[in-house]
Amino acid sequence: MIVLGIETSCDETGIAVYDSEKGLLADALYSQVQLHQKYGGVVPELASRDHIRKTLPLIKEVLEKSGLDLKDINGLAYTAGPGLAGALLVGAAIGRSIGMTLDIPTVGIHHMEGHLLAPLLEDNPPGFPFVALLVSGGHTQLVEVLAIGQYKLIGESLDDAAGEAFDKVAKMLDLPYPGGPQVAELAKKGKPERVVFPRPMTNRPGLDFSFSGLKTATLNTVEDAKIEGVLDEQTRADIAWAFQEAVADTMVIKCRRAFKHSGMRRLVIAGGVSANTRLREKLALMAKQEGGELFYPGLKYCTDNGAMIAYAGCMRLLAGQQDDLVIQAKPRWNMETLTALEN
Repeated sequence: MIVLGIETSCDETGIAVYDSEKGLLADALYSQVQLHQKYGGVVPELASRDHIRKTLPLIKEVLEKSGLDLKDINGLAYTAGPGLAGALLVGAAIGRSIGMTLDIPTVGIHHMEGHLLAPLLEDNPPGFPFVALLVSGGHTQLVEVLAIGQYKLIGESLDDAAGEAFDKVAKMLDLPYPGGPQVAELAKKGKPERVVFPRPMTNRPGLDFSFSGLKTATLNTVEDAKIEGVLDEQTRADIAWAFQEAVADTMVIKCRRAFKHSGMRRLVIAGGVSANTRLREKLALMAKQEGGELFYPGLKYCTDNGAMIAYAGCMRLLAGQQDDLVIQAKPRWNMETLTALEN
């Protein structure tokens, strides 16, 4: 089955073609970073308008890359949620319209399921079952994964997600949007242990996360440095290093607990923050210490992309799942309610 995937959940337009026999045939991504940069964050209305402008040209580009025509497509998958309502509706409307025109099945995909399954696009994919750490946008979640669609949420952020905390700390340090990669780059120049932040919610049992206190501790440190007149480039780098270490250590502690809680020894990390090399290093070491393995997608598939949606859609379409006639977007959508597929 050849599936066209459409991702328009936030500020990136991702299109891909996935073949169930040959794998990923082609993909393309358009990022709206420059559009939103001057606002310091995503403006939903502008995001929706840009998806309208870019989706169809990107579909044409990807089809040309893959040497296919629309008539060669057997199924279509699009991100139905969660995400920005207007942005989701663009992909849903275009996807369903193409599907109805070609008389092929379409399926709405959960954005976080797409991220969770992205490592399965790699040459060495994880087998089921595994524990997944999903760190994308407004989500920080630990999930037990038995098979596609068989998910049990075992931990999540009670306030700011890790990605949101990175973006807010970037603003504190006068770094441009998007903040996560900027903080990570600045942290490379930081001096270890000059600044030390708490590892939130690690002194109590459980698998939930909280980053609001860490964010406040960072803000207080920045403000104190300003008052003392010492917020120079090195101090900013030291703060970035300490913040990144605190986030990474917190996730390592929680993932180690998730291994013990689930009895599993495969760990998948996915989502934008999974591109953080320091986090990968620390989680890889922890997994090795616990006799386990760490899996993650290639860097280009950590952030939002069409390939993960095309793959997830192909799996669900092959299992016989497809949409009814309603064009629907779900800005809020519990992943545990998804239909389970056989392992």
